[in-house]
Amino acid sequence: MIAAVAPLSGTSFDFFADGDRLVRKIRVIDSHTEGEPTRVVVEGGPDLGDGSLAERRMRLQEKFDDFRRTVVTEPRGNDVLVGALLVPPADPECAAGAIFFNNVGVLNMCGHGAIGVARTLAHLKRIKAGTHRLETPVGVVAFDYDGAHRVSIENVPSYRHRKDVAVDVPGYGPVRGDVAWGGNWFFLVGDHRESLTLRNVDRLTDFTWKMRAALEGAGITGSDGGVIDHIELFGPPHSPVAHSRNFVLCPGKAYDRSPCGTGTSAKLACLHADRKLQPGVVWKQESIVGSLFEASYRLVDGQCIPRVTGSAYITAEATLLSHRDDPFAKGFPG
Repeated sequence: MIAAVAPLSGTSFDFFADGDRLVRKIRVIDSHTEGEPTRVVVEGGPDLGDGSLAERRMRLQEKFDDFRRTVVTEPRGNDVLVGALLVPPADPECAAGAIFFNNVGVLNMCGHGAIGVARTLAHLKRIKAGTHRLETPVGVVAFDYDGAHRVSIENVPSYRHRKDVAVDVPGYGPVRGDVAWGGNWFFLVGDHRESLTLRNVDRLTDFTWKMRAALEGAGITGSDGGVIDHIELFGPPHSPVAHSRNFVLCPGKAYDRSPCGTGTSAKLACLHADRKLQPGVVWKQESIVGSLFEASYRLVDGQCIPRVTGSAYITAEATLLSHRDDPFAKGFPG
């Protein structure tokens, strides 16, 4: 347990008196979902007030970016780490609310992170095996927890916005792909000449980062001008049980170690739109590190509702300390 300390101001994310020192203490639980880490803040986060998760996400972005940097950037974090702040849900039927963020800003949604949050809630003994609901800034995500490590999330409605969009990538030439929503905006590319292997990660990162910049430069967006901040490449699987292998570049230029929950959801939406996958049929998506998500979808009023299943493991319980006289008390600037 963390020793009680006296707050110096009204916000919970501020420096606290601890003897003769002024420090911030943030209690976190770390996990990984199929290789991709999640850091869940369970105590010591900012008070974001009431309202919807979307409103509170905006407050986190506009008023408490130093909190984000403290939790996930160096020297306490790293570029791969995805953070999740547990907050009271607006919907009383939800087990919790979660706002996701990474090394460069807040996120709309995070599939692997939602699985990690579910496993963390179980670790905290806030839920047991069964069906539960998690509130996110883009909607409520239902999930099933098996009582051990396996979690299935039912994601927000996903859809393809544009098909076969062309963009010229400097140094690589023309590329065609689909723009799709799976909780975040993706550009999905299956027709490329790249090898989806770990030893090729540097080239894949360069390729997809330039692709993202080319999309922005060409004014190609999701609906309502949504920024396409995730790039997803597909290729033949290495595992005999998988249907596809992917490489996903996240907004902060780190690649996803998992098969990416929102990216897999976007893929399902495209498969549905092309009539290449029927509702209820399982699609096994392999990541660049060889981990797997099992995914399927159902149709509700014509909308594609993805279901993504993976395993999450608790890796650490920790208290992050941030001293006021530390030049990197707020992490590294984004």
